[in-house]
Amino acid sequence: MAAFGGVSAVLQFVGQLWPAAIPGPAPVAAASVLLCLAWAVARSRPTVSVRQEFARPRMSVSVAPGDLFDEPAHLVVGFCDTFDTDVSDGVLISGTSVQGQLLRRRYGGDVRRLDDELDAALGGAVPVAAETRETKPYGKLDRYPVGTVAVLGSRPRLVFGVAYSRLGNDCVARSGTEELWLSLGRVWDAVYRHGQLDRVAVPLIGSGLSRLHGLDEESLLRLILLSFITHSRERVVCRELRIVLRPEELERVDLAEVAAFLAVLAAADGGGGA
Repeated sequence: MAAFGGVSAVLQFVGQLWPAAIPGPAPVAAASVLLCLAWAVARSRPTVSVRQEFARPRMSVSVAPGDLFDEPAHLVVGFCDTFDTDVSDGVLISGTSVQGQLLRRRYGGDVRRLDDELDAALGGAVPVAAETRETKPYGKLDRYPVGTVAVLGSRPRLVFGVAYSRLGNDCVARSGTEELWLSLGRVWDAVYRHGQLDRVAVPLIGSGLSRLHGLDEESLLRLILLSFITHSRERVVCRELRIVLRPEELERVDLAEVAAFLAVLAAADGGGGA
């Protein structure tokens, strides 16, 4: 109906200026219906990826389905505040989580090597508490502040492991909107210091087992985007951010709405094109 209104307006304008240019009613009706149907089909095609260019600072943001660990980029991976890594029985860390995939695909399942890198990366961080084996029967005992970032690996594919949730002594991870916002800010700071402006790929942090139930997938996505763009206005974090969605997450996210959201943010910066 919107397309029909546009076609009607054009026909009326042309008909008043050049009446002889308008053919009979049957060809006009047929052409109008075909144009409207073509426009409707084009508009109804599902959006499978989004990319937005920003002018100030010059950078790009994209959202698309894919495999995070196939991305030629630095990666952001969520951890809990104890930086536990044991996936052997699924009690502490699920083997299907992004962290579990990190262990399997980047470290070949070698927990000791990952723990050694974590210990080295956290050498300058001060734990805020230490559990006992009586209070926390499984896993590591030192607790780090939420928002602590451990930079793992080497360039050009660093891993920024961020503690955005608290692992309770009942082995249940919990987080909230404020903790996630704080943690994202610390991630962008670490990327700014270590990433050398290279591409960064991020999963939909908070959509897994962290019990962040106050936000659905699309709200989490907008929160991540808003955090990145807000920090990028202060200083260039990286030249390209790519948020990688799993198929089940993509089903619950309206990428057309996300594209409109990014376009508004880009327009607020004074330009940019999708």
